[in-house]
Amino acid sequence: MNEILEILETNSKLTTAQVAVMAAMPEEDVLAAIAKYEAEGVILGYNTTINWEMTDKELVTALIEVKVTPQRGEGFDKVAERIYRFEEVRDCYLMSGGFDLTVVIEGKTMKEVALFVAEKLAPLESVLSTSTHFVLKKYKDKGMVFEKRSPEAKEAIFL
Repeated sequence: MNEILEILETNSKLTTAQVAVMAAMPEEDVLAAIAKYEAEGVILGYNTTINWEMTDKELVTALIEVKVTPQRGEGFDKVAERIYRFEEVRDCYLMSGGFDLTVVIEGKTMKEVALFVAEKLAPLESVLSTSTHFVLKKYKDKGMVFEKRSPEAKEAIFL
């Protein structure tokens, strides 16, 4: 049944008939599995990956490293929940290593992102420090390559 999830993750526009063929299963079983996954919260939604640089929409993406003090009895979950409830926050991940959370936000300008960090994120009681990194160019996102190179395009070789 994980095969259905892998197929849908690659292309959620496929019909159940197409998924059934790819998974070598009856379509009724695919329909039932998808309904079950949706009801159980395994499938949370269906997304489209958009290359916003090909549109006229101005968008700045930032990855913010956040060090926090975990709350007693609740660990990082309560702090993360408080952060991911901000409408600006697109993604929030618990991390291992030198910081605790990665927060991904999108804004119209770098200043808008900076103001979010300064006015909403950094002042939170549990937040010890932040470090903001701006995405300058996306090459690949959610498995999708943004700029395909032609086979004729050769990279310079430096000796």
